[in-house]
Amino acid sequence: MTQRGPYRKRMIKEPPRFQIFKPAGISTRSLKQIEMTLDEHEALRLADYRQFEHLEASQKMNISRPTFTRLINQARSKVAKALIEGTILVIGGGNIDFKQTLHYCQDCGEIIKQTVHADLDDCQECGSTNTEDLATRHLDGSEADGSGESEGK
Repeated sequence: MTQRGPYRKRMIKEPPRFQIFKPAGISTRSLKQIEMTLDEHEALRLADYRQFEHLEASQKMNISRPTFTRLINQARSKVAKALIEGTILVIGGGNIDFKQTLHYCQDCGEIIKQTVHADLDDCQECGSTNTEDLATRHLDGSEADGSGESEGK
């Protein structure tokens, strides 16, 4: 079978505020992980949280409607598996670009929206310099391998 070439980057509005969801009261070491890519997370956000039709959501992500439908089906399947089987759901990776980023102040919890790669010197709420660019967390890290599942450590 011929290897498919790289696909077009999917447009994501902003990085997710949370990366990991796990069942309460169970040690992380004993749980399997399911990986949801950022584009699957965005499809879930647009279709199920924001209630967009598939065509409109696909246009926002700069992908075809059939590709969007595949992404939303994969995302829903992973969420269902995590809920039913009690696995850790980890969000990250994928071939994506962000429209904007979120800067999170680790001192006061303030979240500031900005354009991607914009510098934020101080938190606008408390003046702290202890902020994290949530887009950088995803863009500078390694990308998901696309398998969607891995064993817990």
